[in-house]
Amino acid sequence: MKKIYSFFALMSLFMLSGCGVYNFTGTGKIDAETFQVNFFQNNADLIEPGIDRDFTLALQDLIQNQTNLNLVSSGGDLTYEGEIVDYRTTPMTATADQQAAQNRLTIRINVRFTNKKKETDDFEKTFEFYKDYPGTTQLVGSSLNAAIKEIYDRITQDIFNESLAKW
Repeated sequence: MKKIYSFFALMSLFMLSGCGVYNFTGTGKIDAETFQVNFFQNNADLIEPGIDRDFTLALQDLIQNQTNLNLVSSGGDLTYEGEIVDYRTTPMTATADQQAAQNRLTIRINVRFTNKKKETDDFEKTFEFYKDYPGTTQLVGSSLNAAIKEIYDRITQDIFNESLAKW
């Protein structure tokens, strides 16, 4: 009986030792202590007020919520910067009487990521996502805010995955 207990104790030790580096965000060990997110200026042809501030805050919030890195205003180990390069609404499908049956709001953001501790991780890349909505409705007020939030949730997660999760 003592051999069986010893065997189960040894097996439990091996199984638990495999859980040491796993975390629920998918990141490995991050060799940094601080990060900074510089203001993402809106350089799109079509200007929607406030989306630059909202994106900057959304990216800061996501990184703070999914890592133990400290947010700093300058001199961060990890730096995110860039600009909103496109904000547009385009018709996707039309009805028989040449009306838009479905529209698409698209936001494209150029991101430059710098890792002072590991320069091979640096990149400059464009991230884009969209939200489709019926052509009979207009995106204003809370429906516009919800669409932008959905787009930002996807883009910020893609940026996080590219820079820290390495997916």
